[in-house]
Amino acid sequence: MSGKEKSDCPINLSLEVIGDRWTLLIIRDMMFAGKKHFREFLQSEEGISSRTLADRLQALQDEGIVTRHDDPTHKLKAVYRLTSAGIDLLPILVNLGIWGNRYRPADPELGAIAEGLSADGAIEQMKRRLATEHLDPA
Repeated sequence: MSGKEKSDCPINLSLEVIGDRWTLLIIRDMMFAGKKHFREFLQSEEGISSRTLADRLQALQDEGIVTRHDDPTHKLKAVYRLTSAGIDLLPILVNLGIWGNRYRPADPELGAIAEGLSADGAIEQMKRRLATEHLDPA
């Protein structure tokens, strides 16, 4: 997405990369549902199309937010992992979840997860867990 930004405002620059619904939902699924294969993302209840998913995953790779690796357990599958830049989006997703829980008709169980992550140290603890899962894969 580089080269076509409308301004140098840091909020604008961030939204140029992650400002659409599907991108954030893919990152959400990686962080909170542990999804890492293309077919797993397709099974999200929001119903992303395979073409949109492929486009967003490629854009996330291009921007350095996710990486794509061959799956050692299945030659025809790829594994998607968050980079440090992707993991650093966790506080944004948590705050979106908190806002949605407070001002939209959210599922109380899911809202409680977002609210729980607002506790002191919870985000940093989850970031460490994500780093272990995504940056140091087994």
